Amino acid sequence: MASSEQHILVTGGAGFIGTHCSLQLLQEGYKVSMIDNFHNSVMEAVDSVKELAGPKLAEKLQFHKADLRKIDELEKVFSQNKYDAVIHFGALKAVAESMQHPFRYFENNLIGTINLYQVMSKYNVKKMVFSSSATVYGQPEKIPCVENYPYMPMNPYGRSKVYCEEMGKDIQKADPEWRIISLRYFNPVGAHKSSKLGEDPKGIPNNLMPYLHQVAVGRLPELNVYGHDYPTKDGSAVRDYIHVMDLADGHIAALKKLFTAQDIGFTAYNLGTGQGTSVLEMVAAFEKASGKKIPVKLSPRRPGDATAVYAATDKAQKELGWKPKYGIEEMCRDQWNWAKNNPMGYQKKA
Repeated sequence: MASSEQHILVTGGAGFIGTHCSLQLLQEGYKVSMIDNFHNSVMEAVDSVKELAGPKLAEKLQFHKADLRKIDELEKVFSQNKYDAVIHFGALKAVAESMQHPFRYFENNLIGTINLYQVMSKYNVKKMVFSSSATVYGQPEKIPCVENYPYMPMNPYGRSKVYCEEMGKDIQKADPEWRIISLRYFNPVGAHKSSKLGEDPKGIPNNLMPYLHQVAVGRLPELNVYGHDYPTKDGSAVRDYIHVMDLADGHIAALKKLFTAQDIGFTAYNLGTGQGTSVLEMVAAFEKASGKKIPVKLSPRRPGDATAVYAATDKAQKELGWKPKYGIEEMCRDQWNWAKNNPMGYQKKA
């Protein structure tokens, strides 16, 4: 268990991964403060975390509505509490959107992170778990992706994550007191087993699973599969899907390392299963879990998308003692459970 005194600030705490991770932190004995500006999330998600944590643990959770791009709002949060570490999720995360609106991604992801680093430094909070992405690898020459591969992002979203990682390296070099762990996620899916927490994007989903589930519950007419002429087993792109609860466990493991190991510097770890699954295989697995036929429309490839990407996970297993527990069946089962019980997401009615 964590020391009950350890207070963790979670940026983007009301989002898909932020909520699952915050709940896990509370259950592990940490105090948690969430920051979110509700750009792509809702207060109901925070209420669900409190409900699942139960009244006693919910007392250890604070919520602050704040925007990382506004440094005065961030200062205010830091001036009210003493934090021991920060888990930084707060960012925009859609590849296709980033191709159309690069400025939006640089403004949000970079300025938000620069402000966060500055305020952390000022208040002497020098431990961070950073939410990075497999998109930093682009389409590597060989797969699985290993952490020491060169950066080759193919889109502004991936580039924004590279810049944030590079920034972290420079800050840590200049001030060796910093300890930064960057977690490069592959494709987070699934939901909490209670079906009270899950992914609920605003607008048309950019990611496969929420899109699939909105088709399954009748909110969208069909699933667009982007790219069916890739050089893969069935022509659709191959990704490494990881259950969001495994991802949450990975953050706890990284946090424990920040508190116990001296020589972290800046270190990156992949969080994935190490298994490649094609989009069409995922559709078939979801159909099986839900018992629903998903109408599929084969569409052209999207710019900025890679053919096949999956993780080498040895480093996280060896150094963080972390390995994923869940496979595709559980991911689809939990995703469907969340979809079926919350067809309109957190907003109970359309």
